Amino acid sequence: MLALLGVMCLVAAGAAPAMAHQPVVLDDRDTTPTAGPLLVDGTVSFAVYATVMRGQQRGFRFRLAMGDRLAMQYLVVDEPPANALRPGALPRVTLIDPQGRRSVLAVKERTEFFEPYSKKTFLYLSRVEQTGGAGTYQVIVRGRSPEPVPVTIAVGYREVPGTVID
Repeated sequence: MLALLGVMCLVAAGAAPAMAHQPVVLDDRDTTPTAGPLLVDGTVSFAVYATVMRGQQRGFRFRLAMGDRLAMQYLVVDEPPANALRPGALPRVTLIDPQGRRSVLAVKERTEFFEPYSKKTFLYLSRVEQTGGAGTYQVIVRGRSPEPVPVTIAVGYREVPGTVID
């Protein structure tokens, strides 16, 4: 199971090594996948945090090699406003594969997950696990609620140091 917060994280401008479970926070500069950070190895466990409301978008990218496992989860903290929103008001998360095919991570569940580092309970909304293709994947998070909604996109599964390029 993915741990969502790191014990230690070292992030600087440019490329930065970090410990496993590393958090990546998207801000208002990360409006598209190409403007957002690149997770150099998408098999490494990353927790990408974004807060969006209607009219806002955040994005990031991650790379996989041929045969790598694509593991991605869409979660929200089990607190208002996110845990009270109907699926159509929750942020829309879109995954674009290296060939340009788009998949929306449909809200299919609300399974609780207690994350011990933050001592918070999260709700899994959607999970993807399959063999990936080689190349760069793009992720877009679009707000659909009139109020800000924080979301977490967990990428990867290997608890090893990773690299993020801003």
